[in-house]
Amino acid sequence: MTEDNFVQKGASATLAVPHSGAPQDFYFLLLPKATMLPVAAAIEPLRIANQVTNSKLYRWFILTEDGTPIRCSNGMMVTPDMALQPLPSDALGFVCAGVEPQSTAGDATLNWLRRESRFGRSIGGICTGAFALAQAGLIRDQAFTLHWENQPGFQESFPDLTPSANSFEISGPLMTCGGGNAATDLMLNLIEARHGKQLAIIVADMCLHVRSGGLATPQKSNYAVAIGSRNQRLLNALQLMQSAIEDPLSIGELCTQLDISRRQLERLFSRYLDQSPMHVYFDMRLAHAFALMNETSMSVTEIALASGFNSSTHFSRQFKRKFGASPHFFRKGWS
Repeated sequence: MTEDNFVQKGASATLAVPHSGAPQDFYFLLLPKATMLPVAAAIEPLRIANQVTNSKLYRWFILTEDGTPIRCSNGMMVTPDMALQPLPSDALGFVCAGVEPQSTAGDATLNWLRRESRFGRSIGGICTGAFALAQAGLIRDQAFTLHWENQPGFQESFPDLTPSANSFEISGPLMTCGGGNAATDLMLNLIEARHGKQLAIIVADMCLHVRSGGLATPQKSNYAVAIGSRNQRLLNALQLMQSAIEDPLSIGELCTQLDISRRQLERLFSRYLDQSPMHVYFDMRLAHAFALMNETSMSVTEIALASGFNSSTHFSRQFKRKFGASPHFFRKGWS
């Protein structure tokens, strides 16, 4: 990367943010067979943050163990910027892995991870990067995660370590995320912490990305869990809820239409989703409101009514609790 590549032209959206000093550096160590989607999903928010602010807030570099190109999981070759080297004191480093993660980190990589951690560097894992972090002994009692598909195999290899089901985790200097767009959520969180919520919202919009709503967001949606469970009653319940967003049904009405007792319905949701039916229903309505907020010009009051809220005040309070900002804040135009 040349210095000119870090701030590119072309964004019609601009935002002035207070900034002085050096940019924050990110180093992405790609292991053989790394998945490209989460790597791009991590880097693009940094690029877009620079673009919309017309400032060099961030720099990013690709590393491989020996500085030679590596083949990713989709067969494409990636040419790195450099081989493993000591990281600057304020830089963030991420191990990016993919398929067969238990066998892609060599001794040089593991020794580099241990050395950087010993010197106090912040080291994280993207997709299945937690395998290398665990092999290097960097995960102990911190919260961490990796792609849900690889979690059973991880726990077989490391029975004393339990990954969370969340999209991403930040536990002190240890930052980890699942695959795909979970990397975008992690980066948006870091952007917000350093440069404010408004920039994070604009970057998310430029990525056409709906933020997950915080750390405690599971990687697998309720629908995915329901489909995986092959429980038709659970699927029917979720579909019925989705069809009655504007005029929400009571739990009694849900049970009547599903021909199931309240106790059975609650046990079903607790077993498969670890939530009550009405909590899932409530979050479904808020997700619907979030989509309308991003995709329409409807007023906040109209969105509240379309999402089953009789009071726009109550809606705004619950929206802020879920997404971290009021509906009016999300509606602020780009300067």
